[in-house]
Amino acid sequence: MTKNLDSNGLQSIADNYDLFYIDLWGVVHNGISLHDQAIEVLEKLEKMNKNFVLLTNAPRPTNIVTKQLDKMGMEKKLRDHVFTSGQAALSYLKKKYSESNFFHIGPPKDFDLFSDFKNYKTNEIEKSRYLLCTGLFEDFFDDLNYYKNLLENHVDKIMICTNPDLIVDKGDKREMCAGSVAMIFEKIGGEVIYFGKPYPEVYNQSINNNNKKVLSIGDNLNTDIKGANLLNYDSLLISNGIHKQEIKKKGIEKVSKEYEAIVNYSQSDLKW
Repeated sequence: MTKNLDSNGLQSIADNYDLFYIDLWGVVHNGISLHDQAIEVLEKLEKMNKNFVLLTNAPRPTNIVTKQLDKMGMEKKLRDHVFTSGQAALSYLKKKYSESNFFHIGPPKDFDLFSDFKNYKTNEIEKSRYLLCTGLFEDFFDDLNYYKNLLENHVDKIMICTNPDLIVDKGDKREMCAGSVAMIFEKIGGEVIYFGKPYPEVYNQSINNNNKKVLSIGDNLNTDIKGANLLNYDSLLISNGIHKQEIKKKGIEKVSKEYEAIVNYSQSDLKW
């Protein structure tokens, strides 16, 4: 049974945990501006000397995301808690594939992820050893059939997906993410290595989480909440996020069951 914290706030359970994994997009900001109540939560946790990680499935290095948060007005002491799926993927790529040709699937803005080995980027998919998927091409932002046709003759290659999210809400607009392309690739027989929630590597790289009582907070049942479930962390779902309409129609218990996710707590929006 999910316990709703709208009346009592996060403060009612904060003392029970040593470490908090907190999603960024959909929880702390909407892709355009920060949520003031969520910022207050971070400041309260900071004052309590609680460990927390602003863990995001952003397919870019951590320092790029912190620059974006700086522009939104987030203080440095809070930005220092950020860790991205792109950073986790970058560490892996440098170890395994730093001198291998790759074909990039995603917008030009994600170039900074592979700037250290940009000379190995090829525009001919046939000449690549692996596929690096950070998102969708700007010219094919909502056409998944394009990616099926592009990739169907290349299922022998490994795809590295730096953002397992299927969709994200930017303000009032819903956009597809790299996970949607990776799902297409898997459906046609390709193999994908994912970096980001719900996969354990991104949690383990971000902070020492050994022997800590952990609460994972997010708005996505497929990533934030399932990641918590896989690692035996408690979970808090922000219901005004990605599943807002589903929850409004069916209720949180039914929706979480449909996604085969266990939700310990819920809040409409993250607040203290």
